[in-house]
Parts: sequence; C-alpha cells; structure tokens
Amino acid sequence: MQLLNPPHWKAAKGYANGVIAQGQQIFVGGQIGWNQDQIFEAQDFIGQCEQALMNIVEVLAQANAKPEHLVRLTWYVVDKQVYLQQQKALGDVYRKVIGRHFPAMTMVQVADLIEEQALVEIEATAVIS
Repeated sequence: MQLLNPPHWKAAKGYANGVIAQGQQIFVGGQIGWNQDQIFEAQDFIGQCEQALMNIVEVLAQANAKPEHLVRLTWYVVDKQVYLQQQKALGDVYRKVIGRHFPAMTMVQVADLIEEQALVEIEATAVIS
C-alpha cells in the first residue's frame, strides 16, 4: 500500500489524502457502537467510536486482515461539534484500536442514523495484498 499526498500540499494529519493498494478487497458495512449482542454499552460518542472501531477489527479478522490493511474509512456522525470538541480523546481511542495507521478518511455529519442510540457509524474498506 502506498499513501498519496501531492508534494506541494500540507501533510494530512490523522488521515491520508489517497491510497494505492492491490489485492483482495474487503468491504465492511457501517459499524455502530453496539456490541456483538447489538447492545449499546456506551452512551457517549468516544465509547461508541471505540466499539465501532473494534467491530471493524473483528470483521476484518474474519478475512485474516488487520487494521493496517484498511485503505478507507467513512465516518457518519450525528453531531459535528461533539467530534470537534473530542478530537484528542478520539485520536487516543483510534490509536488504541487501529494503531498508527491512517488510511483515506471522510467524515460526514448526518441528520440521524437508523439505530436510535447510535452517535456514529463507520464504513471500512481494506485490501490484503
């Protein structure tokens, strides 16, 4: 996998502007902050982000993939201000679960998510070379 950043652009912080990857593709549907029994143990944004990321890692493991195989994450949040206020804590949780691997990412604020208690939903794409 190769990260892409035009040399005259400011370096991306916490994400990649682009990724080149070749191999078997894994598409992980949107994961939310509930556990394997579809129960929300965390009611807060950071707790739900941590659980959603752990869910992604667990789905990847079914294909013998790891977080470093991620090439793209798309985040859907219901409150942009909560995200902005808790970026440091989110970064800590992200590195705890995913490590220091930063694929291409998009974050979008949405009006709502299907599950009433969900504060975040994250889609993932990974490539095993």
